[in-house]
Amino acid sequence: MSEPKATLPPEEREQLAALCESRSATYGFLARLYQREVDADYLKLMRGMRFPASTGNMDVDDGHRMIVAYLSSVWENSVEELAIDYSRTFIGSGVDAYSAAYPNESVYTSERRLLMQEARDEVRVIYRSMGLKKLDSYAENDDHIAVELEFMKEICSRAAEALRAGDEIQAIKMITVQKNFHEDHLANWVPMMTADMRLLAKTGLYQGLARLTDGFLEVEGAFLEEILCEG
Repeated sequence: MSEPKATLPPEEREQLAALCESRSATYGFLARLYQREVDADYLKLMRGMRFPASTGNMDVDDGHRMIVAYLSSVWENSVEELAIDYSRTFIGSGVDAYSAAYPNESVYTSERRLLMQEARDEVRVIYRSMGLKKLDSYAENDDHIAVELEFMKEICSRAAEALRAGDEIQAIKMITVQKNFHEDHLANWVPMMTADMRLLAKTGLYQGLARLTDGFLEVEGAFLEEILCEG
């Protein structure tokens, strides 16, 4: 049986490839903010970024607004302030499993809120099935939100590359991987983590990050469902 041929006009493939690249960039931006504290260089970089004022999703727009408001009021101790807030929000006091928005899927999907549980093993298998593994520079576990977002970033990039090569079958495979990972993992626990972030974070940047994450994952779920239904 012959392989199915490309059906999208070249201009539509390019538009979809560009959208996949934009989504990849957003996943990368979110991953960076979750992976570690904002240092002086990244704070400067963020101040030069442009954030859309209106996207049609309230959480995304609120997240952008809060992040922009914080970046517009940066002061000499902002790096220290953000480091303290990062620690408060994601590391906590370590007294119990409820003192922080621990950024690991296992914490939110295991009965005793423990690290390195079934979710960690599940995502590791998925990474390996795609020929990927966690970068050695990441000290975090495989089910850390930054690692999961980096995985989505990579698969979005692969979809864009396939589209530009005219390989719609490969692109559909990559988008299907994204949809399954979104449903089975990110959407399954991240909203619980961001709810804790809203309770714990003090700065507008991390409050905005919680809202932006919620909104972006909501938009992603709708997009992935729609694009695969359209076939």
